[in-house]
Amino acid sequence: MDFKNISFYRPKMEYRRFGKTNKMVSVITLGGMRFKHGWEEPREEIPQETLDQCRDTVQKALAQGINLIETAYGYTKSEHAYGRVLNDELQVKRDSYFLMTKGSPKTAKETRELVALQLKALKTDYLDFYGWHGMNTLELMEMACGKDGPVEELLKMKEDGIIKHVGFSTHAPLEVILKAIETDLFDFVNLHYYYFFQRNKAAIDLAESKDMGVFIISPNDKGGQLSRPPQKLIDLTAPLHPIQFNARFCLSHAAIHTLTFGLPVTAQFDHINGIFPASAPFSPEDAQIKQKLDDQKLLDPYASFDAYGMENDPSGLNIPEILRFRTLWKCYDMKDFGLYRYNMFQEKGHWFPGNFPTEENLKKVDMSRCPADIPIIDLIRETHDGLYRPKAK
Repeated sequence: MDFKNISFYRPKMEYRRFGKTNKMVSVITLGGMRFKHGWEEPREEIPQETLDQCRDTVQKALAQGINLIETAYGYTKSEHAYGRVLNDELQVKRDSYFLMTKGSPKTAKETRELVALQLKALKTDYLDFYGWHGMNTLELMEMACGKDGPVEELLKMKEDGIIKHVGFSTHAPLEVILKAIETDLFDFVNLHYYYFFQRNKAAIDLAESKDMGVFIISPNDKGGQLSRPPQKLIDLTAPLHPIQFNARFCLSHAAIHTLTFGLPVTAQFDHINGIFPASAPFSPEDAQIKQKLDDQKLLDPYASFDAYGMENDPSGLNIPEILRFRTLWKCYDMKDFGLYRYNMFQEKGHWFPGNFPTEENLKKVDMSRCPADIPIIDLIRETHDGLYRPKAK
């Protein structure tokens, strides 16, 4: 379906200055992480089904007024799919949209080689925005930002005009994000921040003080699986859809410039018009919805304990996230989201770290950092019993 040929369809879009880059970007970005067959190797071979989906999505996004397209080397086929669709299939003028991609090279040499591959895949001779992908730990940050390292090489490529602006994407704890911003090496940051995860507000404030672009990662999926909300959440955000409320919540902060709407983005275009106008600060009507959502935490005596003082616990448990999933389950009926995310904990990975609460791990929990009136072990066990699903062997 081509929106341009539907006379009654009136797409709406707003644009914000992406910090010191001075680029006016659409407040909705087209993400490219979840194409059909997108994670399958070889990356350069694009099945027809993938190509058709990419073409359809790009056409709809451009018709909606989206002018920022985001991808990454780590998304396997995504760069190649976009390269073919934008240049061969649709022949979109390169100066009519902005292109963001990402990568996580470990050395200066690897950086040059990787960016060359990405330029070839995307069929372009420059990148508007390049983010060092997955600055998720202090060790990764120090490696990436070190002398003669990959970020320094990206900045040299910026001087050469190959990359226009350098930033970073992160799933890190707040203190790591703050340290990365404080390096003053970056023009923009991609991070998580939603109504149901407000921990990174301090990083957004710091980025604003440095006039950095702020890009919100996956507000509809990691922000609460809002494309499939429980009825209770639909009722709480009415007359807005949860996708619309969450977007307006994010955009109520003038320092936030764009939110990525990833696939299945075509199913979400119906929601986009209802986001606008996105008032910053909140409109009174949106503030009333937020108050209703805030009040739900009164339903559970432990919902307001965020456990951020128990980060990096010796047990290896990601206690703040465990309790967040419990709160969403108990106060908002978001058990499906909890099942989805809880079972993604990576016991040895840095993208979503966290051990599961075996009896051995529970004995290692540092109780000295937990208030005496919080039955933390019981809360962890309750969450695990409700949300854990063993992997099929």
